[in-house]
Amino acid sequence: MSGQPVPGRVALVTGGTRGIGAAVTRELAADGIRVAAAYARDDDRAAQLITELGAAGAVPVSAYRCDISDQAACRDLVKRVVSEHGSLDYLVNNAGLLEERRVERTEPADWHRALEVNLSGPFYLAQAAWEHMVARGFGRVVNVSSVTAFMGNPRETAYGAAKAGLLGLTRSLALAGARRGITVNCVVPGVFATDMTASMSERDREAILGMIPLGRHGRPDELAHAIRFLLDDRSGYITGAVLVVDGGLSMGT
Repeated sequence: MSGQPVPGRVALVTGGTRGIGAAVTRELAADGIRVAAAYARDDDRAAQLITELGAAGAVPVSAYRCDISDQAACRDLVKRVVSEHGSLDYLVNNAGLLEERRVERTEPADWHRALEVNLSGPFYLAQAAWEHMVARGFGRVVNVSSVTAFMGNPRETAYGAAKAGLLGLTRSLALAGARRGITVNCVVPGVFATDMTASMSERDREAILGMIPLGRHGRPDELAHAIRFLLDDRSGYITGAVLVVDGGLSMGT
């Protein structure tokens, strides 16, 4: 099939065992990409996903536990991936932490935790992968932001600030890597059908649907497809870009 990443390459996908990250893992593995799927805590879905993909005949997927808010842990993760797989071609910074709190109830610890996971983690991983990608003259980095970075949310102040920071991080890294064969882009998802939306009240789900011009939640495989596009060799002239995948939500209709 055309428009796919090159089989045999290696991708590190954070949050790669559930939700949108699992959809990315499935899509890349089906295309022949060796995927290192990172997760943050005990997650029985990691084993389930690996078993599922193995049964489907996809390229084997490896799972790695990592606290991406820890710089040393990020360095160790990248070293393990490179050592065990021989390279690291694609980095998808998908993992995130959303804890809804209004401004007056956001404690300093809440603020710092949101920044550490949603902004510092992607930087630590890109920094850890940078030397390897520069030495090989090739790399693709995709950061996953949020429509909250564009629209704001009174209950997601810390999360929105951190996700907005990914836009600046993306463009700064894109400039740093432009002459070194490394592209860095950002996707901005809207509301997708994941565990998070399933846990919402019926009232909240209906309210959100009413704000989306396409009238439905996105499917994780649709965002995975957008990420895959940015990893493709023929997307090599795209860097510093922000690709919004939100069904029109951020247009503010």
